[in-house]
Amino acid sequence: MTIIHMSTVHPRDDSRILHKEIRTLAKETGQKVFFYVQDGAGDAIDTRNDCAIVDTGKPMSRLRRMTVGAARMIAEVRKARPRLVFFHDPELIPWAVLLKLSGIKVIYDVHEDYPGAVARNRRLPRILRPALGVITGLVERVCSVFFDGVVAVSPEIARRFPSRKTVVVRNSPVVDELVAPSPVCMSSRPKHFAYVGTINEDRNIHAMVRCVGQLVDPHVRLRLAGSFTTPGLKESVSTIPGWERVVYDGWLSRDGVRDLLAEVRAGLLLIKPIPYEMNGMPIKMCEYMAASVPIIASDFPFWREIVEGTGAGIVVDPLDDEAIVRAMRWMLENPEQAAEMGRRGRRAVLERFNWEVEAEQLLSITRKVLAQ
Repeated sequence: MTIIHMSTVHPRDDSRILHKEIRTLAKETGQKVFFYVQDGAGDAIDTRNDCAIVDTGKPMSRLRRMTVGAARMIAEVRKARPRLVFFHDPELIPWAVLLKLSGIKVIYDVHEDYPGAVARNRRLPRILRPALGVITGLVERVCSVFFDGVVAVSPEIARRFPSRKTVVVRNSPVVDELVAPSPVCMSSRPKHFAYVGTINEDRNIHAMVRCVGQLVDPHVRLRLAGSFTTPGLKESVSTIPGWERVVYDGWLSRDGVRDLLAEVRAGLLLIKPIPYEMNGMPIKMCEYMAASVPIIASDFPFWREIVEGTGAGIVVDPLDDEAIVRAMRWMLENPEQAAEMGRRGRRAVLERFNWEVEAEQLLSITRKVLAQ
């Protein structure tokens, strides 16, 4: 029996698909698992994840990828005669329906709130974005009737699909790959805050810089690690009062992130209130928690449930600079309480928010579908 994961969009080393889902399925089911991609890099065998990677062609423009590229991938998948196919891109929905109609079992893995993402996609004409977002949501709902199962990355996304065939599999970290906490006590650390991840306006970079600049203590710094995704954004942000307090580390390796988090008082996750961002648990939240670093996070219902529910940090209105500054000041003035928040966060990750817990949901729906 063959199980195939397919994607025309995600890279062959995608963390969720390859390092978590495929590795889990190969280990626990004992079945052959393949990952069909479209990157032009050729076929390969991934011994670490017990997976064969099949390349179905070179990358294409969006329109050609959704038509010619998708048709090519579907043809290759059908040749393999798999028992079950997981697909990971909304643009493959119509093609996945064809697979189902040809007798192949199909599971849709929904990585994010795609209707919301489409509605805010700056690469699409502004006037078309709202309508395209609505159409994407409608296509998901209608076509989900054909699928044997749906894997959603958050409870909010799962509610859009039939409950009898849908499970939640959060994109939680693998325990063995978590950043270990630093032995340096909180009060002895520099008065630094960290933000690790993609740097853009939606991630509220301007507010983070402004707020660190409003703290009176001249020793306070914002440690910024990641890549600016918008041309000219770094130059724009560097003119904001507070930039002189920023230490820009650029992109960091896993060891670099570990070393950075060992030197800070709190991690920042102050994403603006964008619907498709509010409904998932950011992997960086888990990384902060795993490193026993307390969090200052945006006050979204789902995030509040995690941060306040575990006692791992403070939630604030990301559009309220005064609230952000108060939270940062509290972290500096209460190092012991902040350290306890960090310890509670790590405990929550080890016990609840990790891939080993989520893997059970993935395996349950896989077994259910294969048994039908």
